[in-house]
Amino acid sequence: MHHVAKMDFTVAVTPENYASRSRGYDRCFLLDARTPSVHTDVGVGRLVAGGHQDIHCHSYEEAIYVLKGNPVVQLGTRAFTLQPGDYAFFPIGTPHAIRNPQSHDTHWLDANAPMPLPLDAGRDDTFFLRQGLVSVANAEKLDFTDPTLRHFGHYTGTEERDLLSQTASPAVGRASAGMDTAVMAYSGIRVKMLVDQTLGADHLNLFMVDYEVGGAAQVHDHPFEESYFFLSGHTKFELEGKIYTFGPGDFGWAGVGTTHACYNTLGGRLRWLETQAPQPPLRNAYRWPHDWEHFKRTHT
Repeated sequence: MHHVAKMDFTVAVTPENYASRSRGYDRCFLLDARTPSVHTDVGVGRLVAGGHQDIHCHSYEEAIYVLKGNPVVQLGTRAFTLQPGDYAFFPIGTPHAIRNPQSHDTHWLDANAPMPLPLDAGRDDTFFLRQGLVSVANAEKLDFTDPTLRHFGHYTGTEERDLLSQTASPAVGRASAGMDTAVMAYSGIRVKMLVDQTLGADHLNLFMVDYEVGGAAQVHDHPFEESYFFLSGHTKFELEGKIYTFGPGDFGWAGVGTTHACYNTLGGRLRWLETQAPQPPLRNAYRWPHDWEHFKRTHT
């Protein structure tokens, strides 16, 4: 099974359980219990100028990536001012809230797993708390040299001249790169994990993918769900043998066992945010139909 959608705030709505516990907040639902997804909920949240959520926690994990604006994110008893490219992880049961003290809208991608319960489930999975909000005047700037800053990060992708720009400053005294910086590269593709087990997540992964021109992932499937939110560039993307053209704001989802592939042949660099839920197994996270067909022809 697969599913496609597009970020479109003309159809955004305030989630019903936030109706009386927020102001100026709505969400463009991309993937939820009304779609074929079983494990993953994904959307783009929006707060208008002066908007806020009351402080709350969930019985599921939530990861966010800031797309626009400068939201103030409270996690526990500390509040931080974020910018585009910042991301945060809210573990199960952790009090958090998002506010927008700026004069313009703020947008963020959010991913949640396990799947949030439908409103008619007969039980709650979002709980609004008596705990107060930290004043936005006391919001801190993210300091990634602080080793106690566990659930935040910043990443905007790799560029063609990244290595040159990163070695332009003096080698001695250069700012540290942080604790979890590795970028995996293969077949013209770079992958940077943002939220995974290193940040304390048990149910979901959130990461960024960059494709060089000609980068390719051959047809494969997984024993978990994946979703793709496109940030820049345009590409042909295959889901269950059907070809889609995706660009900024487009969204795709591949269910367990759904074949998919991407061949970046339209002439430009490509970038997307990707989620996985449940988290992949340590081994055999990919299945390549071509390899098994070759095995069938040569050994059976």
